[in-house]
Amino acid sequence: MVRHRWATVRSPLLFRLPVTAAALVVLAGCGGSSAGPTADQEVRAAEQVFDEAPVVVPDPSGTSATVQVSTDIDMACAVVFGRDESLGEGIATDTDMGGGPHTQHRAVMSGLEPDTEYWYRVQGSGADGALYRSELMSFRTPAADTAAPAGENVAEGADVVGVSSEFSDAFAASRAVDGDLSTEWSSAGDGDDAWMTIDLGRQVRVAGLALRSRSMGDGSSVVQTFTVTTDGGLVHGPFDAGTGGPVTEVDLIGRVLRIDAVQTTGGNTGAAEIEVYEAP
Repeated sequence: MVRHRWATVRSPLLFRLPVTAAALVVLAGCGGSSAGPTADQEVRAAEQVFDEAPVVVPDPSGTSATVQVSTDIDMACAVVFGRDESLGEGIATDTDMGGGPHTQHRAVMSGLEPDTEYWYRVQGSGADGALYRSELMSFRTPAADTAAPAGENVAEGADVVGVSSEFSDAFAASRAVDGDLSTEWSSAGDGDDAWMTIDLGRQVRVAGLALRSRSMGDGSSVVQTFTVTTDGGLVHGPFDAGTGGPVTEVDLIGRVLRIDAVQTTGGNTGAAEIEVYEAP
């Protein structure tokens, strides 16, 4: 039985039962055999290969949560989740940087409701072709974050006019301003030197800022603090960041904003989302 922060194991699964349709989709979609398991193929307990129990990190908004887990074998995996034990509401795929099986796993469950209990499990396939599925676990999203400014997030859809680097097209800087926490901008190992510049399209009086950092399962790639440079070169901050990305109240005016990482845990730093709230 697994117990971990923010999650409580409710009941074990029978791993010799036939794999569900959702499991087939996950196994086929994250590196497993496209043919799926045969009717008598054993599905092993994922707990056998977990280095530690999975950790669920809910976003303060209550609308997303990140599952982080490491395995002692290379695996391609994902998370199925839902508001009941049928787990029919979504599949969160591992935000792998290199493609193929690996040991550090991170999957973002998006489209969640605040202050709601969710069930989930980790499942997938090992590099050896074996199939794995964890016990059923649950967590609760926090109540909606009411501290955010009431204004519009004008960074959503902003033009990216400069960036320190991009790991690949799948981790382009534009993914940090698309309004979707399940997509990310990742630099190509820039660490504390990561930066991106966005054009809001017009002068905006800004009331709040947030950088919701990406992270890797080994603790790297987290932007802990950042600065914002407005038109004319005026630097504001540093402000707190992190995977929770608290919204910081500010009072500044600008159209073109450069966001610089200041303190990080190194590696492929970047952001799941950058938010710029206009004063109402």
